[in-house]
Amino acid sequence: MRILHTSDWHIGRTFHGHSTLAALRTVLDALVAQVREHDVDVVVVAGDVFDSAVPAADCYTLLTDALVALRETGAQVIATSGNHDSAARLGFQARLLRDGIHVLTDPAAVGTPIAIDDAHGPVDFYGIPYLEPALLRHEWPGVRTQAEVLTVAMDRVRQDAATRPGHRSVVISHCFAAGVEPTPSLERDIQQGGLDVVPLATFDGPDYVALGHIHGRARLSDRVRYAGAPLHYSFGEQSKPRGSWLVELDEAGLAQVAWLELPVPRPLRTLHDTLDALLTDPAYEGEEDAWVRAEYTDELPQRDPMRRLQERFPHCAMVVHSPVRGASADSRTYVARVRETRGDLELIDAFLAHVRAGHAATDAERAVLSEVIDERVVAEATA
Repeated sequence: MRILHTSDWHIGRTFHGHSTLAALRTVLDALVAQVREHDVDVVVVAGDVFDSAVPAADCYTLLTDALVALRETGAQVIATSGNHDSAARLGFQARLLRDGIHVLTDPAAVGTPIAIDDAHGPVDFYGIPYLEPALLRHEWPGVRTQAEVLTVAMDRVRQDAATRPGHRSVVISHCFAAGVEPTPSLERDIQQGGLDVVPLATFDGPDYVALGHIHGRARLSDRVRYAGAPLHYSFGEQSKPRGSWLVELDEAGLAQVAWLELPVPRPLRTLHDTLDALLTDPAYEGEEDAWVRAEYTDELPQRDPMRRLQERFPHCAMVVHSPVRGASADSRTYVARVRETRGDLELIDAFLAHVRAGHAATDAERAVLSEVIDERVVAEATA
């Protein structure tokens, strides 16, 4: 049996205010083509199908189109809900679609598999939706953490699997497993430290464990992996490849796993230089169609940098002033300089020197500041 492991589609997510639906449609079309090319039997989507619990209508349209296209290849589809999904809405979507599309969102059913046969017999797929401990304490007494709810779920999986001798099994789960490196700010809503990290040993038993939640691919062991998101949703992900795992099971269990790369509709680039160089240097001609995070290194903030940069880089999405920090000639601490100031202007001057790597107010800035301070003094005196 051939299984394609994907996850974290995040349909509806924006990228710095820009819709990603068109780019995601392009990538999912490529994924469908890979399913057809490699004669995949089952596609598993390990959570976070949507980016919101209340997706817009065009998000449902994209999901429906993708699921129907996958089913038309002959592959079956098994998806679980993630922490971004509404389990009820995602489950309702499945009931409107055809046979061969399974959306598993019920925690009570984690020990009930979807059985799909190949030439060697049945393969049991156990879907574990995102499990929120606070919502399961009455049904599963004593659980307080992600590790504990996943332990209960996997115990139920293993108990059921023990009643099916000779069957191979695949688990689909959405969590933060120990040993994986997160992307800062991306895998939000599930804490990434302490009590919410799930030990790898929790997933002992199945032939393959398809995980979701982390946006970069990761191999925790031969049989426990993250596929990551199909799109880059943050500049912090720009160096991470995008794709899916192609998993092959033979009669004995896991046979091999291969990585299938997906296209990147628009690359992400972080450019670090002076503003003038970013605007004029021919070295950046190849980046003019990319999503750009521009870090300009001028000593002082420049006027309207986003508008100017977008004239060259139409898809510049983020601008950061990142001056080269040098050692200040003044060895006094900021607090010491503040204590020694004799007026409002000197106080502001000390602050500017502190935050601008030793560069105090310019003459023009001093003139404006003096005028504002004088106006404030007069206003207070006549109040």
